[in-house]
Amino acid sequence: MNTRVLRIELRRSVAPWAGAVVLVPALAFLYLVDAAWWRGTTAWTAQWTPMAMWTRSLLFYLWPLAVGLGALQGLRDHRSTMYELLTSTPRPARHRAAALAGTTAFTLASAFALLVLVGGVQVWGNTAYTHVGWLPISLVGALFLVAGSVLGMGAGRALPSALTPPAVAMAAFVFTVLMHSSLGRTRTVTEGGFPGTEPNRVSLLSPTVEEVRDALVTLSASVHLGQTVWLLGMAVTGFALLIAATPRARLTALTPLVAGAAVALLVLPSDPGRMYVVDKAAAELVCDGPVCVTTTQRARLDEVAGPGKKALRLLHTALGDRAPVSVRENAAVLPQGTTPRWSRESVLFDFDDDMITGLKGEELTRALIAQALVPMCVPVGWSGTAADPAPQSVAVAWVTGDLEPLAGNGFSAAEQIAAARPVWKKLKALPPDEQLSRITAMRTTALSCEGEPLAALKGGASR
Repeated sequence: MNTRVLRIELRRSVAPWAGAVVLVPALAFLYLVDAAWWRGTTAWTAQWTPMAMWTRSLLFYLWPLAVGLGALQGLRDHRSTMYELLTSTPRPARHRAAALAGTTAFTLASAFALLVLVGGVQVWGNTAYTHVGWLPISLVGALFLVAGSVLGMGAGRALPSALTPPAVAMAAFVFTVLMHSSLGRTRTVTEGGFPGTEPNRVSLLSPTVEEVRDALVTLSASVHLGQTVWLLGMAVTGFALLIAATPRARLTALTPLVAGAAVALLVLPSDPGRMYVVDKAAAELVCDGPVCVTTTQRARLDEVAGPGKKALRLLHTALGDRAPVSVRENAAVLPQGTTPRWSRESVLFDFDDDMITGLKGEELTRALIAQALVPMCVPVGWSGTAADPAPQSVAVAWVTGDLEPLAGNGFSAAEQIAAARPVWKKLKALPPDEQLSRITAMRTTALSCEGEPLAALKGGASR
């Protein structure tokens, strides 16, 4: 298709509107709604992979629109009452179909590319970690829009009715919803005994992705391959329906769609752990002495290194050989609802932790000491605060010598001091060896996520 044909098709088709429907609502949704895509290390403008995943997640709404607009485009010849005249011309039907489908595919792909570009420009200024691992996520997303619109065109040509565009758009939306609510989910029980769900391979036939919960998580290569096979089958079926002239040909045209789905389900992984995987290059640690962060956050290493080293020195003075020897960003990606895994040798922290986010200097040092001695045991993916601020406040005071409130733990300064002061006074009244024994017992309880740290600090049963 040359430039002249493209310009003509753009003027006489709904292709420009299809591109606008993809780009404008997507940008409005991202910029006008204050949601998870603006927060923390997984913000859509913070890192390349989250940007690709968040823009891809918008296909939950955009893909059905692309299918419906494609069906509207497929009705064009029928609405013009020129279909019989066009079929009598010497020009092959596949040429006319290619011009029709190519124009809409071009505008949809361009609109999605602009959406990604808007996010990419901002990511470029916000991160020092640049890679190309995010590209397949976005390329497959663009292919979903293209294949969906071509399938819609084929449906519009095969079923020339004013009801076809809204019907196929609604069918596409229902398909997407089912993939993320029932058909594409498998019921599970979390480590803590709570019911939950996880995606199965059928869900990967959907255009959208799971909510972005960790900047280190990406889609595996087998997912990209399986989805590409599925989309190629979808696009071939749509194109075949565009040029089919008989009922038998239209029925035969469904073969690539069915075959593509069958082959895709053989290629797509069945284990959720092989669908959403950790990007090993992004999770690799970058260190300044004993203080390490993941490659994605290497630009923030300098702000963590000083407070981290000071926290380790203070902990070594207080605990001796029992003290942790390193401070590391937690690169472990655990299933939702899993109990956190803490370490005696390393102080593990997360930049998305409310007690770490935005802190610098002395405040960050105190937060890291609290994390070393009394880490929180909120299940992965859940939000919550400690039931009592006393254990962390007292633990930090025992190391630093000063009882001061901590930032980001959900309690006011007055509440923290009021809860911690009585416990602090009783602890300080004990002999040094007994103090160390109580702190060690509290730390052991907190690291194991079994029992009550405050009870262990008071010298009672921790369970």
